[in-house]
Amino acid sequence: MSVRSRRGKRGPQDKNGAPEKSEPVLQKGHSHEKDLQRVQEVTTKRILLRVTFIVLTLGIVALLSGRGDQSGLTTFVKQDETVQKRILDVPCSKDYKKYEHFEGCTPRRCGRGVMDGLVTQNEAAQLLRIAKRGLALGGSNGGASILDLHSGALSKGDSFINLYQMMKSNKDRSVFSEDDFSLYRRVKNRIRSAIAEEFGIQQDRLHLTHPTFFSRMTTRAAKTVHDEYWHPHIDKETYGSFDYTSLLYLTDYSRDFTGGRFVFVDKEANSTVEPRTGRVSFFTSGSENLHFVEKVASGTRFAITVSFSCDPKHAIADPHLKS
Repeated sequence: MSVRSRRGKRGPQDKNGAPEKSEPVLQKGHSHEKDLQRVQEVTTKRILLRVTFIVLTLGIVALLSGRGDQSGLTTFVKQDETVQKRILDVPCSKDYKKYEHFEGCTPRRCGRGVMDGLVTQNEAAQLLRIAKRGLALGGSNGGASILDLHSGALSKGDSFINLYQMMKSNKDRSVFSEDDFSLYRRVKNRIRSAIAEEFGIQQDRLHLTHPTFFSRMTTRAAKTVHDEYWHPHIDKETYGSFDYTSLLYLTDYSRDFTGGRFVFVDKEANSTVEPRTGRVSFFTSGSENLHFVEKVASGTRFAITVSFSCDPKHAIADPHLKS
């Protein structure tokens, strides 16, 4: 059926009598202006939908990128705040069932805590000087170096040396003084008392254990596995003898170094402790406190790891001036 014009005349036809295809066939009441308006409306809606999709996509990407590897990160204690004591109880892992049990010491209540003021600023400054004097005689080729005053172990290149043997062979006994060791022992005993009180442990059943050491962390690239401190780990599995772990920080996060925060890896949200000079952080050593240290991004981070065991077979003696 052909389409008539508004005046009732037949529109242009081809030789077969069909309407010319060069002009659109319009329904009654339509106009070019209305069709153009409809096309513009559809096009505008498509553009708005596409822009909305792009904005939402970019927002999601930005959110995920902002989280990075620290998804759900929270701060347990910040560097610029002073806390007398902050404790978080966490359920003990089932791992303790497979370890030997020591009544009055093996964790029945598990958790983590932070204390400022247990160690004074002057004491922390003196301990930092001890660490620097000892580590100046060695130092790892990578970013992490340790000094163990008990055994004499000192990072040197890609391995370790015995600091006390080196001092003896060089007849150099002036690196440390008896005052240095006396301070070290007093601070260690103070930390042990705080842990025993918090977790309801009989103090005489809590034994200092190996390894207990000073650590220095820098931005140097790792050279050996000993330099890779940033891997999540469980102290009880890594060292065996550990039941309670503590760290005493000797430098300040964001002032002396960046990165290097202590991170507890939790199911819901990782939790960080920002180091502060004289701050003591302690926790039960089982898998309930999986943790790692962030890579140091700038500066130098100093700390002391002081570890305790419930097993008297793993006890070590206090360090003293070698004769």
